[in-house]
Amino acid sequence: MTETQGSAHKKGMTRRRVVFAGASADEVASSGRGKKSAAGKGEECYRLTSETTEGPYYIDADKIRKDITEDKEGIPMTLRLKVIDSDTCKPVSRAAVDIWHCDALGIYSGYESMRSGGPGGGGTPPSGAPTDAPTGAPTDAPTGTPPPGGPGGGGGGHSEPTDDERYLRGTQLTDKHGYVEFKTIFPGWYQGRCVHIHTKVHVGGKMTDAGYEGGRTCHTGQFFFAESAVLDSAKIAPYSTSTTTRTTLTEDTIYDQSGVTGGLMKLSYRKNHMARGVVGSITMGVDPDETHDGTDL
Repeated sequence: MTETQGSAHKKGMTRRRVVFAGASADEVASSGRGKKSAAGKGEECYRLTSETTEGPYYIDADKIRKDITEDKEGIPMTLRLKVIDSDTCKPVSRAAVDIWHCDALGIYSGYESMRSGGPGGGGTPPSGAPTDAPTGAPTDAPTGTPPPGGPGGGGGGHSEPTDDERYLRGTQLTDKHGYVEFKTIFPGWYQGRCVHIHTKVHVGGKMTDAGYEGGRTCHTGQFFFAESAVLDSAKIAPYSTSTTTRTTLTEDTIYDQSGVTGGLMKLSYRKNHMARGVVGSITMGVDPDETHDGTDL
């Protein structure tokens, strides 16, 4: 199934849903699904269809940490996430939340050699490697069919890591109120995809010395960024040095154009002072009883 087909398929699903609140996370309605909050704030608990494929560049949750920046240069970003049960709207505690994304120039850790057009921000491709140019040449999917949306985009088969780098990847357990917070940088872009962050939510597992193990993945999705914020970031180094053609939010094959219901984050930063930092927040409502590992679309 292509990413375009996957987007159409998502619209027909009834059980796969994610709840996003445009207001602050603690203002999410605690009443029943589809009802106004008793507090009278007007928020609703929505049934949404925002599952996506995991993309080729997922690596298991082996980095349990809040700060995933390592030494990567970019606009500082605080990512505030909340996980709630989509049936009850109650917080889901001790869920493992994974996030991963490319750096300011479109490179994914673990896959630094795959710099051609996609992750790599216009770097020199390895000898004989295909590019993202629409030539029909296969990418890193083992079947020989290029994953829609370009490398790392959210489609295609999984690619095995090519190196030991793990920057801009991390996992945390939600607290009793369903919250996690990550310190990272504003993502860059690569050919074929708009700016985005990947996420997974796992339940039923446990922490071990090797990371989070067991249980099941109840949600696989992506977070997206308003075009105005991306354009602001593009004025700031190192984003401003990228020569990679940028895919806009409206051109992206994964984002379903539905605003917060499709994963569009609430962003906060001082206009003309974005380099000082950005806060991004969103609430995810998942079904803890289901399995959505990104391969079931």
